[in-house]
Amino acid sequence: MFSQRLNTVLGGGAALWVLSAASCYGQGFRDALADGQPCTVCPELVVVPAGQFTMGSPASEPERMGREEQVQVSINQPLAVGRFAITFDEWDACVADGGCNGIRPNDQGWGRGNRPVTSVNWHDAKAYVTWLSARTGKNYRLLSESEREFVARAGTTTPFWWGSTISPGQANYNGTYAYAAGLKGENRQRTVPVDAFEPNPWGLYQVHGNVWEWTEDCWNDSNSDNLGNGSPRTSGDCGRRVVRGGSWYHIPAWLRAAHRYWYAADIRFPSIGFRVVRASNP
Repeated sequence: MFSQRLNTVLGGGAALWVLSAASCYGQGFRDALADGQPCTVCPELVVVPAGQFTMGSPASEPERMGREEQVQVSINQPLAVGRFAITFDEWDACVADGGCNGIRPNDQGWGRGNRPVTSVNWHDAKAYVTWLSARTGKNYRLLSESEREFVARAGTTTPFWWGSTISPGQANYNGTYAYAAGLKGENRQRTVPVDAFEPNPWGLYQVHGNVWEWTEDCWNDSNSDNLGNGSPRTSGDCGRRVVRGGSWYHIPAWLRAAHRYWYAADIRFPSIGFRVVRASNP
């Protein structure tokens, strides 16, 4: 019954999915392989609702940057988003199957398993979604920058989905720094498993901290020319790609939902990973 409702939400016309969307949101699922067999190494997805939100930060938000101008964005269809960042287990399954260009990233001695895959560049992330799409017959991709902020906020308007401050008990970052009235604390100096900490209201884990996540967008210095419809910006400096979410290495202000940053598309750092989204239709 759930899979029937899910197909209605993700693949049906607007009049159909409205009837059953509420019963699917927040529930996790994995796509099967293209031949119908279960895919135990495919990422777990969560259906999040369509909606409108204000992207960027207000002038009153502590430590905001000028490139975070506020714009109105409409996400017109529900999204099936990775509950977690892609893990080493999921990445290594791609490599074992002949995908992902055979790249086996260094885990820095922190462990693989269900820690987020790191030291993958933007092109590597694109190779993974190409492999996953071929194996499942579904259209996987990276999130756009505006989609990434939308799912991180999960209907909230504060700097972090849980509120206006942050502590190392809520996310993985350099806890020797404080944000606003928040507390200082532990600096773990490495990634943690992707299921650490509490999920946001839409069931997504670690939308703040642990690893930066590559998005589809080319870098633009301003939010002001954002398309406003959830689409990625494919013009600008495409040698640099937008990352979102902050990481274990960075200060808490960089974990804010509105914070925008970039890395060269061909760079591999132990602070960068990625999350996937599956489009509404194959």
